[in-house]
Amino acid sequence: MKFRIGIIGLLLTCVLAAPALAQSGNYPNRPIRVIVGFAAGGGNDIFARIVGQKLQDNIGQPVVVENKPGAQGRIAADYAAHQPPDGYTLLVGASGQMSMAAAIYPKLSYHPTKTFVPLAMIASFPLILVVQNATPAKSVQELVAYAKAHPDKANYASSSPAFTIATELLKLKTGMPGTAIPYKSSNESNVSVAGGNTLLTISDGPPAIPLIKGGQTRALAVTADKRSPMLPDVPSMAEIGLPDVDTKLWSGLFVQAGTPAPIVQKLETELHKVLTDKDVQEKLKKLAVDPGGDVSPADFTKLINKDIAVFTDVVKAANLKFEE
Repeated sequence: MKFRIGIIGLLLTCVLAAPALAQSGNYPNRPIRVIVGFAAGGGNDIFARIVGQKLQDNIGQPVVVENKPGAQGRIAADYAAHQPPDGYTLLVGASGQMSMAAAIYPKLSYHPTKTFVPLAMIASFPLILVVQNATPAKSVQELVAYAKAHPDKANYASSSPAFTIATELLKLKTGMPGTAIPYKSSNESNVSVAGGNTLLTISDGPPAIPLIKGGQTRALAVTADKRSPMLPDVPSMAEIGLPDVDTKLWSGLFVQAGTPAPIVQKLETELHKVLTDKDVQEKLKKLAVDPGGDVSPADFTKLINKDIAVFTDVVKAANLKFEE
């Protein structure tokens, strides 16, 4: 009797699995959607279109980018999480809406590595610690000392949780004081520092570099283990003895957990081809980011989980609260 029940169970499993396996065998045979949680023209949208076009060329099926902006990308991630796990809906997920959101929002409706399968890192880039050019501090160590000696002037500009967490991590590792002053964009944050309204900001590159090159602000460090090609004279945090202040933003491609393994493997293989393509890499480098083609899906997953742990510790230690 037990033997018969076992055989029946095995047959039922095979019957139920057959449609998924059949679908996997001819995947993809229709258009693939790529969901982006930010408006058209932004960095993640550009990433999606560069990768999507090459993927479309390679697989012979349309790859359509759909923008669903709102809640710093969380609306799109929640939407993608509830689509059928069949490989036809991918998500371009940025670190802010994935690892940082997981650390910040306890009621988040999805998890970056449990609700989704990380397929590939598209790109990553460090942040830049910026002060006004007239500030006496010429190094991070001098900035920390200045802030400790002048706590009434120790404020920093921030326009998103990503920049707040990066700055609070610096504070935790150095003992530097600092009060967050909110701004609507990282461009506004940089202008605030240039005008002397705030002592410092930790910013992404595009709004920071023009002011640095123009002599209105000074870059003291990049939040990475190595220097940025865009700022070759600026030391990394690792170089100056702060290796734990290693806050990189990244963007990657995800698919729903539960997607059949053959489809996941197909996507991983095809995306690796796309992201190691020389033309794609050159297009990404022109956006002042490091292409992620050499990062395996397993390493990408480890990075995300590590980020969640680090950011969770920072949020708790600094007692940070963010609006849902």
